[in-house]
Amino acid sequence: MALTKQEWLKLEEKAGELRKLILETTHWAGSGHIGGCMSAIDVMVALYYKYMNFDPKNPTDPERDRCVISKGHIGLAIAAMFADLGLIDREDLKTFNHTGSKLGIHLDCNKVPGLDASTGSLGHGSSIALGMALAAKLRNQSYKTYLLLGDGECDEGSVWEAAMATAYFKANNVITIVDRNHNMIDGNTEDVMALEPFADKWKAFGFDVKVINGHRFDEICEAIEYAINAKEKPVCIIADTVKGQGISYMAGNYKWHYGAIDDEKFALAMKDLDKYYAERIAFVEKEAK
Repeated sequence: MALTKQEWLKLEEKAGELRKLILETTHWAGSGHIGGCMSAIDVMVALYYKYMNFDPKNPTDPERDRCVISKGHIGLAIAAMFADLGLIDREDLKTFNHTGSKLGIHLDCNKVPGLDASTGSLGHGSSIALGMALAAKLRNQSYKTYLLLGDGECDEGSVWEAAMATAYFKANNVITIVDRNHNMIDGNTEDVMALEPFADKWKAFGFDVKVINGHRFDEICEAIEYAINAKEKPVCIIADTVKGQGISYMAGNYKWHYGAIDDEKFALAMKDLDKYYAERIAFVEKEAK
């Protein structure tokens, strides 16, 4: 089903709000993994605000869809989104990564309601997601499990072990999405450990692959709907994104995998995000039916 203009605009509005809340939380914290948050937030908004069967008022519902955010260092984005959903207190964002806070740099599912897995030790999320998906099949439950990987994370051999098992067990109820922002902590992915031909690797492991623009909600939604309806093979969506998207001095810069935000940088980033949001709304007005 095509994304309506009204739906598209609502998703853009929410993503814009959350980008600002992520920035504010980073400022309160003093620093954080903001670059990957800005590349992944559009996919996360599509999942939690449109597709997932997930009720924030009942986050332990056994029939809910699961989401394993394997690139757990984007806790800033998860925390901001969960505060917006009402799962955590917005005031707690001001304590993010402070001593004694329940919101650590990598979030703990024992402390954060609605978080399906504690992640951040890269490469583990794939196996956790597969386990959840296989449990659904064994129990005749209909929930889907969404897995969000970082592209740098795909240097981990455990990602490919899980991918091989996912295809072998025909776990089409787990939907893999890779935030392909082309950067990792110490450089461009192709300079540190080349991933290309990336899509072909996933195909070789038995996946149906969709490569999309991870900042266009029409493409994100079309790919997710395709994956939800897939019957034969598990689907991997490679979302081509930009690290630090929307902020001029961060965009495409691997040095903003983790960074500190002072008052001056915060003010400039806020102006950039206003401009970026206006550009995206103008694009929707032009392109949406």
